[in-house]
Amino acid sequence: MTSRMKAAIFVEPGRIVLDEKPIPDPGPMDAVIRITTTTICGTDVHILKGEYPVASGLTIGHEPVGVVWKLGSQVEGFREGDRVIAGAITPSGHSYACLCGCHSQDGAGTRHGFKAMGGWRFGNTIDGAQAEYLLVPDAMANLAPVPDGLTDEQVLMCPDILSTGLSGAESGGTRIGDTVAVFAQGPIGLCATAGARLMGATTIIAVDRVPERLAVARAMGADHVVDFSQVDPVEEIMRLTDGRGCDVTIEALGRQETFEAALRSLRPGGTLSSLGVYSADLTIPLGAYAAGLGDLRIVSTLCPGGKERMRRLMSVVASGRIDAKSLVTHRFRLDDIEAAYDLFQHQRDGVLKVAITP
Repeated sequence: MTSRMKAAIFVEPGRIVLDEKPIPDPGPMDAVIRITTTTICGTDVHILKGEYPVASGLTIGHEPVGVVWKLGSQVEGFREGDRVIAGAITPSGHSYACLCGCHSQDGAGTRHGFKAMGGWRFGNTIDGAQAEYLLVPDAMANLAPVPDGLTDEQVLMCPDILSTGLSGAESGGTRIGDTVAVFAQGPIGLCATAGARLMGATTIIAVDRVPERLAVARAMGADHVVDFSQVDPVEEIMRLTDGRGCDVTIEALGRQETFEAALRSLRPGGTLSSLGVYSADLTIPLGAYAAGLGDLRIVSTLCPGGKERMRRLMSVVASGRIDAKSLVTHRFRLDDIEAAYDLFQHQRDGVLKVAITP
């Protein structure tokens, strides 16, 4: 039996290369899965560009679909050969953060202060999913069986993109009858659009400039689409809402201009739900924030993980309420991961998400 595997390894800013590593061995509470499908995330591109620091030599990727290959000695409830996914966030279930109900920040609190992204380990603090095999920590808290009848590509968005996008609508407190604007219709923004619809919003406004993405946004539940290259998006949203503004706005890109536009599009007392990963300091304009007197809320969310979150998301997919497979626009072999990064990083050929198979 081979003891080595192929993996996409971060070398330095600007370089992620395919190389070989030893296949990991699981600890008593861990599992190793054989990856059958994975993908590239926008956060991986931030890593590639050096905008988010990780250690040289780390395997990248945090969206795994696979088959249990080896179980730790104390793992119960799974068998080798089971089809599974694991969330991008892998909470232990017993940390202070988990017991406070904030599973995504598992491990973030330290004696020396607070560091966000505590629960994000794959491709951040431990080897990730763009490889032939992946070690899943705390397997009983994080492995979720894939229901019979669902394909890899149908559940591929659940570990991160679908979980993050839907959390934008959830964290924003979207209610029945709300007006929601979603800024940027990349994969996360499209899932946020779908999430707003699931949460009961009845007027959903999708903002982007790519015609193909705006068309997909309509299919995902948008009632109106706004091309920000043609009109001022804030003015157009105010026109569409008769000057009232939105109950919730969702920022899904991680840029100052979209954050500010989302803030300016709120009604008094509204909520800005921020999903973007920012690579520079944000400025909150005095007027847009109503000098702190507008009862506005700004909330941020790290992708919820753990097996129960994955189970719920796969139930949404199985119900047909979201067609997550439609976001997969390109397919690559792991051997061609560098070409996949080049396509995804430069957003060519209408790419939304790529499916990568070892």
